[in-house]
Amino acid sequence: MRKGERQETNSERQNPSLLRPPSSVLRPLNLPFILLLIFFASLLFTIASPGLAKAPPIQPVGEQLLSRVAQADLVQQGKALYDAGRYEQAAIALEQAIQAYRSQNAPLQQAAALANLSLVYQQLGQWQKASETIEESLKLIQNSKFKIQNSKLILGQALDIQGRLQLARGEAEQALATWQQAEQVYRQAGDQAGVTKVRLNQAQALRSLGFYRRSLDLLTELNQTLQNQPTSHQKIVTLRALGDALQLVGDLEQSDKVLQQSLELAQSLNLPAETGATLLSLGNSARAQKQVQEAIAYYTQAANTSAAPITVVQAQLNQLSLLIDDQQWSSVQTLLPQISPQLEQLPASRAAVYARINFALALLKVGSGDNSKFKIQNSKFLTPSTLSQLLRTTLQPAIQHARDLGDKRAESYALGMLGAVYERTAQIEAAKETTRQALVLAQSGNTWDIAYRWQWQLGRLLKQEWELTGRRSQSVLDSAIAAYDAAIANLKLLRSDLAAVNPDVQFNFRDSVEPIYRQSVELLLTQSDDLDQGTLEKAREYIEALQLAELDNFFREACLEGQRVLLDEVVDRNNPTTAILYPIVLRNSQPGNSSPKTVSVQVIAKIPNQPLKRFATTLSEAEFDTTLTELQRSLADVPTETNLARLRSRAQAVNRWLIEPVENEIRSTQPAPANGNVKAVASAASPATVDTLVFVLDDSLRRIPMAVLWDGQQYLVEKYGIALSVGLQLLTPQPIAREPLKVLAAGLSEPPAGSLRQFGRLEFVESEIKSIAKLGLQTTQLLNRDFTSKALSDEINAAPFNVVHLATHGTFSSRAEDTYILAADGPINVTEFDTLLRSRSTSRTEAIQLLVLSACQTAANDNRATLGLAGFAVRAGARSTLASLRNASDESTPLLIEEFYKQLNNPNETVTKAEALRRAQVWFLNGPYSVNYSAPQYWAAYVLIGNWL
Repeated sequence: MRKGERQETNSERQNPSLLRPPSSVLRPLNLPFILLLIFFASLLFTIASPGLAKAPPIQPVGEQLLSRVAQADLVQQGKALYDAGRYEQAAIALEQAIQAYRSQNAPLQQAAALANLSLVYQQLGQWQKASETIEESLKLIQNSKFKIQNSKLILGQALDIQGRLQLARGEAEQALATWQQAEQVYRQAGDQAGVTKVRLNQAQALRSLGFYRRSLDLLTELNQTLQNQPTSHQKIVTLRALGDALQLVGDLEQSDKVLQQSLELAQSLNLPAETGATLLSLGNSARAQKQVQEAIAYYTQAANTSAAPITVVQAQLNQLSLLIDDQQWSSVQTLLPQISPQLEQLPASRAAVYARINFALALLKVGSGDNSKFKIQNSKFLTPSTLSQLLRTTLQPAIQHARDLGDKRAESYALGMLGAVYERTAQIEAAKETTRQALVLAQSGNTWDIAYRWQWQLGRLLKQEWELTGRRSQSVLDSAIAAYDAAIANLKLLRSDLAAVNPDVQFNFRDSVEPIYRQSVELLLTQSDDLDQGTLEKAREYIEALQLAELDNFFREACLEGQRVLLDEVVDRNNPTTAILYPIVLRNSQPGNSSPKTVSVQVIAKIPNQPLKRFATTLSEAEFDTTLTELQRSLADVPTETNLARLRSRAQAVNRWLIEPVENEIRSTQPAPANGNVKAVASAASPATVDTLVFVLDDSLRRIPMAVLWDGQQYLVEKYGIALSVGLQLLTPQPIAREPLKVLAAGLSEPPAGSLRQFGRLEFVESEIKSIAKLGLQTTQLLNRDFTSKALSDEINAAPFNVVHLATHGTFSSRAEDTYILAADGPINVTEFDTLLRSRSTSRTEAIQLLVLSACQTAANDNRATLGLAGFAVRAGARSTLASLRNASDESTPLLIEEFYKQLNNPNETVTKAEALRRAQVWFLNGPYSVNYSAPQYWAAYVLIGNWL
């Protein structure tokens, strides 16, 4: 089971076949009466909501039979009125039919009509009546003395309708149990279509409960069952539900394929409601892939096509949210006024409540952020009082409707959003009270995936209160910290893709998860100049938790499992020559603060056998971002004297932020190095000298190779071995085995044909691979055509390699689907690579000590692309990964790699991986080759991630 998914309850594990209606005496029936029961069973119809199955269409029945039964005419009339959306008139027709059946003592017919009436009441938002009528229907069926096939059909469909009511009221667990009971009834009746229908609904309930993998597995099974069957409504809905489930777990390519199948079938049967619903799903898929224009086109088609008002509104809301994110303000100005009147026309339902919440979210976004042009054009509409009033009138009906439904989850969402409105208008007390109400509701329903949001909101409000009182109230500060702590504790428990945990509301990681960690750390580190060890440890722990959450979100599942050791323990007990630095970037982004934004670079340092130390540098956000951007640009430029001077100037600024205060601390606690070179200290009698720095980098610092930092005289790599870590913990660290290295070396000179021709030829790959073998290392080679994904998998599983070296193009991106390496038969995605290497773990116990990716690069213009590099490093299962942050020279790379292996495999000296890389880079820096490779552009990009020993 995935992390973040709740454990199944006992009721979910019970055998639904034990739940049967009471037995009754069998009574002979004449054929016309049996046909009449079949007719009434076929008239049971369902809510046309996306993701839920519909009952089978009405079957034709002989006119001579229907003409003799006026009540049947009333039911048929009710069905026609329901299909036309005339729910009040449908209710009247069904109520008349029910009265007639009651007077004739016809319980099964009455039960069928009552089940239909429950559906009508659900559409009207009359939830109490809907509940009463379905309960009466079930009692009539269960108390009936008829024990025939058709009574089972009616019972199955009544249970189906009850499950829909329960799900609509937010009672997903009860709905699941009811649909499991309905499945057993349908199986007893031999109705395979009914079985398929309620199993599809079970998948919807599982998704609502957070069991995403179980939901996906069930939908996959249903899809396989329906593949060889004719096109049907059920097949369309199943494919759409499967596409949505695949989207939630991150398989966007397969999701698109399945959704396109659903769309084609819906269009072939001319079903506007289903066509619109599938177009909506395709829009969501395109949006997840950042295909903005395609997503807008799908949303527009969905709104123009669908016959279901709720689908129209949902499509427009999703489009509005996307337009706001993309800052297409003229389109926002056109679309925004269209939505509010349509919300007012929606009947009360859970979907309508969430539509109002999403509209409120969009309004909050419009009222803030970088949209000055839009604000000027709509200055009357966007006055604080006008916007706040619109937000309140949007949310207050949502709160009442949720209460009428008895849906605590939806009510919590709506109340919490109202608290956010009060927060926006600086009504702190009203905001705190409303937020606390939302939090109590979330906690009472154990809905921790929304409880964390209100704990965060409460923390923000208490932080504001503390600052407004001049930071004097310790009790308010303690309460704010406690609220943030509770939010983060819930996020750690969830440990899954939080966008998927909230499928009904348009939140994303950058908006709803990352700020919690950063604001909490800011509160911890800026509350005082003199911080105790507990506070520093907590701040450091929260930054690590954020990095893990980023990786979880990257892969759409929890990662970094297994036995791990704290880095502090490694440093203090086993490796006292290593210091660990945690640079934390705090951006001042207080709402409504018009002063220039600042950045506080906080460095928490762990020096061996010393308590944690904290150093802070404050500068303008513009200076911080410009310095890093220009340093990155200089590293990519052609090396010239002018560019080198510019590069060193920027690198020296970063060195002042991160290294100077730490070096001063190291010097104050350890012997001074000779000639300013840490490596020159060699006295065995003196305390161990720090010779390695391990960085746990944050924010845009992750795109800068630390080796290039400049102190005015030397690069950082001239003084220290350097490694990166993705957090405070490490897979049990061990030096690389001293026995001969066994290397699996694969390389690709020419990229595969097709769109991947964007990558150029790597002329020196073959010499790179062959140079490894020339060093005397035991090497297995896969070159060019031989380097396929299957060949790589076969070799990895065939022999105990402790080094895997891949000399091929690849790209690291902030999106898992865009992170891959190239093989001769096409790209190997990071998730496929993970599967490929993990297959080894089932057959071999030897860990891969080192993974080398010698020709890959991070994606251009993607500030979070190092997530892909970290993701590759983490999921490979290798203890260490050597890779490049940017496109390195094809000609110089083999030389640097050869020197790295030469140092690592030195038979006369035990050298750590970090030291081996340092020596190779310094070797380049000192220019031993006929071609001058001393410029940082040739050697700085390579970084070691993970175990540095």
